[in-house]
Amino acid sequence: MSDARWLTLLCASRLSFGFIFMAYSGAVSVLMGAWSMSAGQAGLISSGWYAGYLISLFIAGILSDRIGAKRTFLGMSVAACASAFLFAAFADSFLSAILLYALAGLCSGGSYTTGLTLIAERFEPARRGSAMGWFLAASSLGYALALFMAGAVLAFGGWRAWFFATAAGPLIGAAIATQVLAQTKNIVLPHRRGIGGMRVFVAVFRNKPAMLAIWSYAFHSWELLGLWAWLPAFVAAAATREHGATAAVGIASVLSGITFITNAAGSVAGGKLSDRIGRPSVMLMMTLVSVACSLAFGWLFAAPLWILTIVAIVYNLTALGDSSVYSSALTELVPPHCLGAAYSLRSVLGYGLGAVSPLAFGLVLDVVSRFSGGRGTLAWGSAWLVLGIGALPGLAAIFRLRKLGANGVGEPTPLAVKGSG
Repeated sequence: MSDARWLTLLCASRLSFGFIFMAYSGAVSVLMGAWSMSAGQAGLISSGWYAGYLISLFIAGILSDRIGAKRTFLGMSVAACASAFLFAAFADSFLSAILLYALAGLCSGGSYTTGLTLIAERFEPARRGSAMGWFLAASSLGYALALFMAGAVLAFGGWRAWFFATAAGPLIGAAIATQVLAQTKNIVLPHRRGIGGMRVFVAVFRNKPAMLAIWSYAFHSWELLGLWAWLPAFVAAAATREHGATAAVGIASVLSGITFITNAAGSVAGGKLSDRIGRPSVMLMMTLVSVACSLAFGWLFAAPLWILTIVAIVYNLTALGDSSVYSSALTELVPPHCLGAAYSLRSVLGYGLGAVSPLAFGLVLDVVSRFSGGRGTLAWGSAWLVLGIGALPGLAAIFRLRKLGANGVGEPTPLAVKGSG
């Protein structure tokens, strides 16, 4: 199988797995009313998903090092399918949703970092950033397609039908993955003498450039996961002013889906650009713009929807545009036998912060709404401000990473070398 066909099918699998990511956030504006939830409770369900997901990524990284990325990908796909259908069948309140959606998150990480590892095994560094960009772009396309479906499914079948529609995604993804990986070799690299178990994590901790890349990703995740959790609800609230509550959900689903499509372009463009000018430069450019969007986005609540949509497109494009760059950077900053551990550590820190982000957003929205008399510009602006401020430490880590590459501390890192990443 050619590299292009292999990557296309792997991306199709990842696209399908992406549907379960939108199962809750795509319907949150409806579920808040149906389940009588506050914004804090609504955010806590998203946080539960991300908490489960980070544990899943950690497990996937460990298993990938021990039994191989291919076996981990395929094995965890089965758990992802089962948990998605459990959520669809039995979630009917705040309590049941937080438990079952957290379980779905706990089972859904096997198609992410293991997929990146499979790409790293197949593609040389000069093409790796672009390949990983396409893989992450597939995730965004999956989110977008799910949101495009959301308005119609919610309108005609309700939130339960929507849950089942998104649960079908992992089933399709697992079927595609089984086909594409059938002839792919399962690689298990031998550990170096003295580096095994927890020692491999110590090796990553002592790798200063790798840890800077991991910390910059962690604060990037705070911003990105908060954005994904609350964008549909924010757009729905803004659309209600102009079009009424009934039409707002459908409008928000379509507009949010459009912005997620730009994620795909951002992932591919970011990956290709990082192959040319280096990883840290692209990280810095994307992060500066996304943080500016976080700080300003909520204050545009009263602006026309077309303005909100344009800003959301730029916001989504830059917030995700460097995700493939972070993934590519790690493959070049740690030895192959440590890559699974590095991805696991990155996942714990990134999704650990990301799990708190939607809850923090919701709590600020509740508190400011209570004091300001409603969910208006002040409440939404303050909530989005939380995402921007939380992302600022990531900029410091990126600046430090660029300095290390530019100054050639130790051996020059591939990060600063044009063409090799």
